[in-house]
Parts: sequence; structure tokens; C-alpha cells
Amino acid sequence: MSAQERDELITKFQKHPTDRGSVEVQIALLTR
Repeated sequence: MSAQERDELITKFQKHPTDRGSVEVQIALLTR
């Protein structure tokens, strides 16, 4: 996962904290 992809996921998560993608975001943050 590129830094840009991670940033986009994080931005998405901030806009929709209850989105199912939140798990992906947490993984992305842990694996950066």
C-alpha cells in the first residue's frame, strides 16, 4: 500500500468513522 492510498483511506475514515473501511484504516495505520 502506497502512502497516497493510505492517506486516502484515512481521509475517508475521518469523513465516515462508522464505515466498514475503518478496519482497513486501522490496519493501514499499524502497517505503515
